[in-house]
Amino acid sequence: MPFIETNGCRLHYRFDGPENAPVLVLSNSLGTNLSIWDRQVQRWSRDFRVLRYDGRGHGGSSVPPGPYSIEMMGKDLLGLLDGLGIVKAHLCGLSMGGCIALWLGIHAGDRIERLILSNTAARIGTPEVWATRAQAVLQDGMAAVIPATLERWLSVYFRQRAPEQVKAIETMLTAMSSQGYAACCAAIGEMDQRDQVDAVGVPTLVIVGSADTATPPVDGRFLADRIAGARYVELPAAHLSVVETADQFTDTVLGFLRG
Repeated sequence: MPFIETNGCRLHYRFDGPENAPVLVLSNSLGTNLSIWDRQVQRWSRDFRVLRYDGRGHGGSSVPPGPYSIEMMGKDLLGLLDGLGIVKAHLCGLSMGGCIALWLGIHAGDRIERLILSNTAARIGTPEVWATRAQAVLQDGMAAVIPATLERWLSVYFRQRAPEQVKAIETMLTAMSSQGYAACCAAIGEMDQRDQVDAVGVPTLVIVGSADTATPPVDGRFLADRIAGARYVELPAAHLSVVETADQFTDTVLGFLRG
């Protein structure tokens, strides 16, 4: 597996697609690894050089001691781009990955061609909620949060009709480092980018799930209303629209990138 050392972290990454194609970077949600994008990469890698990576504390990347912050993880991604010699790329972030992508849109817009913010928000929940979740994981392991997480992430209908996909996500969560998860919970809990959203100056697509209770449509509309020229798309899904409406998600992003 390829790795890059940056910002005190060893990041695992993967490329798919033609070497001379435009680069599309994908940033994962809390508790998942880069395989969450498998369905999309099958299509996207025909036209783009797709770069996936596991954020600090996740997947094949290292688990540096906390605390973490969204700014820190944004700088991790910039370090990855620098290390790979990528000056500018399209960027798609999912949930926590969307928080990171938003940070780059605000602070490093010159590195982004087009920005996709999926099932995310400028502020998610409260510090107290995230602190409680982090403590539960540190005390009892990932099993303490997996059932409630799956209920938030995927609609009842999807969980009933696609048990194999649900099991794959459960396996991902089970393999997650409790320390990495807790440190990322704290990072999300302290994040508040609401006053900075209007600093994003690149073409932006905001994707939300109509049944998403973690980052509901009102959060997506907040982003779209404050980012000049942003496009807003609502898909019939809960939090993981990238899984629940995989084909629609893939087509929506492709249309935006080609546009």
